[in-house]
Amino acid sequence: MAIEVRIPTILRTYTDGQKAVEGTGGTLAELLADLDSRHTGIRERVVDGEQLRRFVNVYLNDEDVRFLDGIDTKLSDGDNVTILPAVAGGSR
Repeated sequence: MAIEVRIPTILRTYTDGQKAVEGTGGTLAELLADLDSRHTGIRERVVDGEQLRRFVNVYLNDEDVRFLDGIDTKLSDGDNVTILPAVAGGSR
């Protein structure tokens, strides 16, 4: 089962600069474990323990996984997962 994962610029050091990589897994947790087996360190940038990090947003086919089942969100062949770091700040 191939799932495309879009990687934000800040995490591309883990994927040798690739904007998107393919992974496999029946859930988001399994997908992240699969990615980490080939791109060591990427999982810990997205997950804190067994939860998504607070300032990282993950989308499954454009839907925020926090409104689905979080890290236990089920995946299907052909799905697209996008990892986005939350952006904050600005001027006063």
